[in-house]
Amino acid sequence: MAAEAPTIPLLTPYKMGKFNLSYSKSFLDYQRVVLAPLTRQRSYGNVPQPHAILYYSQRASEGGLLIAEATGVSDTAQGYKDTPGIWTKEQVEAWKPIVDGVHAKGGTFFCQIWHVGRVSNRVELYVLDSVQIDTRFDGGGNQVEVLSCSKSKVFFINKNEKDFQPNGQAPVSSTDKPFTAQVDANGIDFSQYTPPRRLRTDEIPQIVNDFRLAARNAIEAGFDGVEIHGAHGYLIDQFMKDQVNDRTDQYGGSLENRCRFALEIVEAVANEIGADKVGIRLSPFAEYIQAADSNPAALGLYIAESLNKFGILYCHVVAPRMKAAFWEKSECPNSLLPIRKAFRGTFLVAGGYNREDGNNAIAENHADLVVYGRFFLANPDLPKRFKLNAPLNKYNRDTFYTPDPVVGYTDYPFLEETA
Repeated sequence: MAAEAPTIPLLTPYKMGKFNLSYSKSFLDYQRVVLAPLTRQRSYGNVPQPHAILYYSQRASEGGLLIAEATGVSDTAQGYKDTPGIWTKEQVEAWKPIVDGVHAKGGTFFCQIWHVGRVSNRVELYVLDSVQIDTRFDGGGNQVEVLSCSKSKVFFINKNEKDFQPNGQAPVSSTDKPFTAQVDANGIDFSQYTPPRRLRTDEIPQIVNDFRLAARNAIEAGFDGVEIHGAHGYLIDQFMKDQVNDRTDQYGGSLENRCRFALEIVEAVANEIGADKVGIRLSPFAEYIQAADSNPAALGLYIAESLNKFGILYCHVVAPRMKAAFWEKSECPNSLLPIRKAFRGTFLVAGGYNREDGNNAIAENHADLVVYGRFFLANPDLPKRFKLNAPLNKYNRDTFYTPDPVVGYTDYPFLEETA
């Protein structure tokens, strides 16, 4: 095993509002290393499952902050198979033992609440050679089509499967502009989406209320707070980015108008559960899911300054280098520093950080906390490995979004198991 290293910036104490991210009795100081909200698609039927208890508790530690995977605020908020929700009593009850597991380890747990907007009603597209299509019936009597190709890869398309939207309705957005088919997060498959329906002005308060109720439900489930998902091309981002938002009402046009929806949600959630329990995630520089802005630096600065009037706990921002894909870094002249200086609460950064990057971000006061996704996924004891400068497990992208409750989920080894 690697020799113990001196204390590093990532593992120095930090107090985030009333949350003291430090240890008292444990050997390790797990303070500034945060688990990112990671979609895992293992919440069958949009209900959190018991296997998530182990997954999150494996990554919890005394004083550590975890952010739960993106969790739908309503039945119109869904866009991916088997992602969790928090709009029903069943879902709230299912979250409770998962939250309890994190708290039993001394961790702090926030629930990320989201609405996907136009990223819904997905239809899978595959480019295959020598395609042969056969119609069959599965064991449940459902008609399915079996596609086979020269590479022996087979896909089942269940024609009786419901859309992600209730009653097969169109997904909602700031716009009615569709976007073109794109490569999925696995880097292999392509997806296209149903053209969205532009939300009427009088419908927007209902979406704001959905976020408010979801925040209330999260607190009922035992979460310490919520993170509003305002990033990565989903509904809130679809309002903020001028390459998507083409509205002519009070929610479109100027920077102030485009940010109005996001700030109304922040205000509603803060009023419901307390601003000291609210964070938000933003990605002004990203162009995920064809959601770009002509002046992302101005967008990021405006929203950061506007958040201050609500006194929320933290702002979690994705680095400019993560512009076009979740897993690819790119050279970028932009910096998060102006946003960092403008926001008066705790500042979290994410986006391909490694141990060295994270230490530098803390040491140079560019961030208070650093958020890790893939590295934390594959290394449930990531803070310990960072402390000891120990080797990291390699993550397996092929199992990021598979439904298996163990493989690629809770089977990554701890350091003691690899020594």
